[in-house]
Amino acid sequence: MWFLAGTFGGTVRRTCTVPTGRPVVFPLVNQQANSKAVCNEFMTTAEGRATLDGEPVTPERIEDDNVAVTGVAGNPLTGEKGTTTSYACGLWVRLQPLRPGRHTLTIRGSSGDFRTGVDYTLIARTGQQA
Repeated sequence: MWFLAGTFGGTVRRTCTVPTGRPVVFPLVNQQANSKAVCNEFMTTAEGRATLDGEPVTPERIEDDNVAVTGVAGNPLTGEKGTTTSYACGLWVRLQPLRPGRHTLTIRGSSGDFRTGVDYTLIARTGQQA
């Protein structure tokens, strides 16, 4: 899988080269929390949408998943080296591998007063390395 990043809030523009032959995965809006209750509250108002080349794509709800995250020094998610366990929740999209060429991906998500968005230009290339 090829993971595309969301934001920690706000909207940004990015250009990214992705390999053909790999599914593409990204969040519309998501959270990592220390309890199921925090994730449940986040998901009550979570909503989002995405389009690929102008066509809507269908998100899926991921709720209360227990995950382990291993970070390196300076990682914006963990802040330090080591592994932490927490709950993850959000709206995510899994796309089939992209055909070669240029694609436009628009991502928007929110929960409560938190808003996030990314306008991606994706360049899918055969033989691109991870």
